[in-house]
Amino acid sequence: MSDIIKTDTAAKPLGAYPHARKVGNLLFLSGIGPRSAQDNSIPGLVQDADGTIVSYDIEAECRSVFANVKAVLEASGSSWDKIVDVTVFLTNMKKDFPLYNRIYGEYFAGIEACRTTVEVRSLPTPIAIELKVIATVEG
Repeated sequence: MSDIIKTDTAAKPLGAYPHARKVGNLLFLSGIGPRSAQDNSIPGLVQDADGTIVSYDIEAECRSVFANVKAVLEASGSSWDKIVDVTVFLTNMKKDFPLYNRIYGEYFAGIEACRTTVEVRSLPTPIAIELKVIATVEG
């Protein structure tokens, strides 16, 4: 048995997929980025008239993506402390990893979730970070 989770407290998915899916006592989150649930904006992003990224704020994006993950977890009946696995996608590992890693350490202190961090060329919107999360949830 599985449950489909959609919530208005995190940015809307970009396609035909839910925020999360519960299967047994496991919760699988779709890729979650830092877009705002209120207005779809990306915190700290500056683009020129052509849509080219002029600058971005990886700290603001990290804090926003963690807030979106938390919102989906809570809407699913889970919580931050139930995260067991995280895959992180960064678009600029060399530049962003040190600050992202420090902020990650703040949010995940004592959680001991498994983690993989990879660099990707781009993400579906002009974001610098996206998370894929697996957590436990009461059946």
